[in-house]
Amino acid sequence: MLLVFAFTLTVPLNLTPGGTLSDDLTRTEFCLFTAQEDLETMQAYAQVFNKLIRRYKYLEKGFEEEIKKLLLFLKGFTESERNKLAMLTGILLANGNISAHILSSLFNENLVKEGVSAAFAVKLFKSWLNERDIGSVAGSLRKVGMDNRLMELFPANKRSCEHFSKYFSDAGLKELSDFARNQESIGARKELQKEVQELMSQGEPIKDIIVYSKEEMKKNSISEQTMISMLWSCIMSSVEWNKKEELVTEQAIRHLKQYSLLLKAFTSQGLSELTLLLKIQEYCYDNIHFMKTFQKIVVLLYKADVLNEESILKWYNEEHLAKGKGMFLEQMKKFVEWLKSAEEESESEEEAED
Repeated sequence: MLLVFAFTLTVPLNLTPGGTLSDDLTRTEFCLFTAQEDLETMQAYAQVFNKLIRRYKYLEKGFEEEIKKLLLFLKGFTESERNKLAMLTGILLANGNISAHILSSLFNENLVKEGVSAAFAVKLFKSWLNERDIGSVAGSLRKVGMDNRLMELFPANKRSCEHFSKYFSDAGLKELSDFARNQESIGARKELQKEVQELMSQGEPIKDIIVYSKEEMKKNSISEQTMISMLWSCIMSSVEWNKKEELVTEQAIRHLKQYSLLLKAFTSQGLSELTLLLKIQEYCYDNIHFMKTFQKIVVLLYKADVLNEESILKWYNEEHLAKGKGMFLEQMKKFVEWLKSAEEESESEEEAED
């Protein structure tokens, strides 16, 4: 009896074709849509569902399907009723009673066209973010592939990051706006990485790859540090590596020589050089055949003017990763000592000239 009561609490399924409520619908005093329109009240309703679903696990999937179905008929409810349902849905999402997959119902063409989806999403996300931080919300969206689909809350002619950000920022959801901008940036970087890999595979001249990469970097507001990380990944994934440790070093040096100008073009800042050093360390640690190749790669890039002594010494003294720390520092010991002595000699010569 309690189960029947709880499910009729929020889900009046007497819907006629087209999404309007049936005239013979009877609501009880416990119905969600007759309750007060505030978060505290919605939290009380959500608590009932939470307890029931925890007790009867087999109801979880069916409940989510009913919510998805209900959201398709939002036009059948008043604005106040939609607000209550949105708040409850946000709390249920925060509690993990339903997955973010239910948002797919909001991409219904008619709901989107009339602005119902976007307005509903504002109330839903406010409720959700009241319970959880943006990191948790983002994780739930990514888990079901919804993180890249939020633009679909708007008609095609308004489906831009600028419009999305303004709409949700104006509604007091700047966190969500920032998340959308970050997602767009990630998408742009993925597309750029794909294009650069394609240029490499086609054997395009390095200077052309540099020009294209710099244009895209500026266009998408990508930092040089992000760019050098991406280019390192592109370069190292553009070849099939030998499985023998004694041969892979020679292969790596030959391959990186070919792309040293590309790396140099995106290490104009000390932070970019340090970022590249950390990427090299991480790569050599994660790929066992490269464990003894680290020092040779660094020396090569030093000679090619991709890395300077200041960045190498900073990495050696304080900025290295924990991954393979002992082995890589030992490999670099003699070279670092040489760098330090060369630096001291240079300083002595300058003092003598003065």
